[in-house]
Amino acid sequence: MGLMTATCKKYLQMLCLAVTLLALLANSTSAEPAPADYSETGSYDKPVIVGGDRAYPPYEFIDKDGQPAGYNVDLTRAIAEVMGMKVEFRFGAWSDMRSGLKQGTIQILQGISYSDVRADTVDFSPPHTIVHHAIFARKDSPPVTTLEELRGKQVIVFRDGIMHEVLSRMGFGKDLVLTPTPSEALRLLASGQHDYAVVAMLPGMYLIRELRLTNLVPVSKAVISQQYCYGVAKGNSELLARFNEGLAILHKTGQYKPIYDKWLGANDPPRVTKDTAIKYGAMILVPLLAILAVTVLWSRTLQIRVEARTTELAQEVAERNKALEELRRHQDKLVQADKLASLGTLVSGVAHEINNPNGLMLLDIPILKRVHDDAEELLENHFHDHGDFMLGGVPYSEMRSEIPRILEEMQDSAKRIKRIVNDLKDFARRDDAGEKELLDINATVQTALRLVDPTIRSATRHFSATYGDHLPKILGNGQRIEQVIVNLVLNACQALPDMERGVFLTTGFDRELRAVIIQIRDEGVGIAEEHLQHLFDPFFTTKRDSGGTGLGLSVSAGIVKEHGGTLLFASAPGEGTTVTLSFPLPQRNG
Repeated sequence: MGLMTATCKKYLQMLCLAVTLLALLANSTSAEPAPADYSETGSYDKPVIVGGDRAYPPYEFIDKDGQPAGYNVDLTRAIAEVMGMKVEFRFGAWSDMRSGLKQGTIQILQGISYSDVRADTVDFSPPHTIVHHAIFARKDSPPVTTLEELRGKQVIVFRDGIMHEVLSRMGFGKDLVLTPTPSEALRLLASGQHDYAVVAMLPGMYLIRELRLTNLVPVSKAVISQQYCYGVAKGNSELLARFNEGLAILHKTGQYKPIYDKWLGANDPPRVTKDTAIKYGAMILVPLLAILAVTVLWSRTLQIRVEARTTELAQEVAERNKALEELRRHQDKLVQADKLASLGTLVSGVAHEINNPNGLMLLDIPILKRVHDDAEELLENHFHDHGDFMLGGVPYSEMRSEIPRILEEMQDSAKRIKRIVNDLKDFARRDDAGEKELLDINATVQTALRLVDPTIRSATRHFSATYGDHLPKILGNGQRIEQVIVNLVLNACQALPDMERGVFLTTGFDRELRAVIIQIRDEGVGIAEEHLQHLFDPFFTTKRDSGGTGLGLSVSAGIVKEHGGTLLFASAPGEGTTVTLSFPLPQRNG
């Protein structure tokens, strides 16, 4: 039970951030009048003035070249790009940025922690990350674990930051020592002055490393967690809506994760000890490497034996060239079958390793939900009798409605992991095409195009989709067919050398074949003739340097085959590519 509880705690920490970010994906922007500076061409005529803290790394700071940098800066630039906006960064002391927002010289702050007090004058976006705050001390200082234990101590915080506000609200005002930046707070503490400093965990660790403050350590790594958002002056809902929409697009298109990983992923607080990481890493990697080594040796041995046998036959019976050619084709199929069998072994091993901890989550989360249900009455009675109190570093008044939602989201996420693992196992061994139903192919295509709309718009100015009228319905799995269409449209967009080349999609019905047809034509660079015969081979790709895995068309071909359809390519270098996808109508009964 101890191992299961530790596992749940670890996933609770990891999924708190994920739950908050997933809320963005459900956020949709309603049709509102365009802001005054927004033109009909889809871009702002005037740049949006974005304020930022000059010394809050890795979130936002001025780099050694005097330029704005950090996670917030890259996120804002990405939002501006997808929304067709221009932005102008103005960095300075945090107090000046707060004043600038109030006075109107700053239109939006790209990183501001939410609080009820600030909400009186600031409108907030959904949080784009969670900031964990820590207590820092000199190595010889007595350890503390909560903010309450700081009472009577001299505590350093930077002026007008969220911890200045929180600690002042808790009655620490007379014991607070204010500095203009987090770096000044840590320097002051390192010099031997005052007792403790409360600074955000990532900026604190970043500054300790950069400033070489080797006598400082975090004595409590997550005393309180704050939602980190975009903020505009109260009432500026139009500008905030544009940033909310851009942020949602980054999450849906996968552009957010690389930005997060670049600046924050490598600096996340460690979730496990080094010894534990080595132990479990060895448990997973050693078997996988052994399987891989055996697979390579087996494939090489088989290939040597096949080549030797082929040479022997060629020497003995030279006149049987035609038979030897047929034998080579069968040999190629044998090697490919061997590779797929090895892939199945690898997938099964990885799926097993993932399912073990995920099974613990699926088993333990319902227990946690029942524990919360049993404890809820006690917590509510304590809240009503004694007022608000801290629970997990967050006020109970905020967590009372969040805990059930977090537990529900954790259970849904664990079930999603299970479904993904099952799909991965199905790639190596599939016996059916999943649940099928009658589908309107036009609606399925439109759903798929909505998923890749940002990619299409960034790849070409000339895209059109023409839908056939009154198409008969086909029997199929809508999600899998959407996956095929998404993959084919993305390939078409990636093949375009510039935005003046187009991609054109049409749907129709072939009465002779009794099949619904989807055709995707691009004006891209085309496919070399020697590559056409390998398009559906697993792991074959011409885009390895840009991150291609070679599984897209292989998976797509498998899905089409499961539906009894066909997938045909016609292409020549420099002349573009035409892909024809067909699905037969359901068999008539009787």
